[in-house]
Amino acid sequence: MRKVIFQNMISLDGYFEGPNREIDWHNVDEEFNEIARAFLDTVDTLLFGRLTYQIMANYWPTELALNDDPIIANKMNNLSKVVFSKTLDKVDWQNSRLVKGNIAEEVARLKQAQGKDMAIFGSSDLALALIPDGLIDEIRIMINPIVLGEGKPIFAGIRNRINLKLIKTETFKSGNVALHYQFINK
Repeated sequence: MRKVIFQNMISLDGYFEGPNREIDWHNVDEEFNEIARAFLDTVDTLLFGRLTYQIMANYWPTELALNDDPIIANKMNNLSKVVFSKTLDKVDWQNSRLVKGNIAEEVARLKQAQGKDMAIFGSSDLALALIPDGLIDEIRIMINPIVLGEGKPIFAGIRNRINLKLIKTETFKSGNVALHYQFINK
């Protein structure tokens, strides 16, 4: 069965975006990009909510992205993308399809299909909608060495305890720390 891996960057105080939805504080360097490239090789489908999809679709196909990091841009543009939105009428980014219906049902179906793992980047609302149904298999958090003071917490809205098992840690020269967790008792 394919896994769904939720990966996100957060500040030391637990925010994945600043108070104005900014992510200009993300600590991205060549070491981070090497990890990102390797991770993208292990997945064949990206799952997005509306907002993250629009941000990604407005960046990765551009000349700026293609010149800045052609390997990641090529991977992002060529991977299959499933966009969950009740408000979008269409999705235009290469290899994207729109799902307006039952999120949990569609992700459960995708998990049963043949293929590599699937990833959720950003899209915390989407990930949080899937957690209660046990549809997220792993959480990968990249902690950036910054305190934002305010913003949107990565687990905003979770009201019940979630038990996780730490399966891997990585430290980076930049000060970033990656924590990989699996769910216990899904």
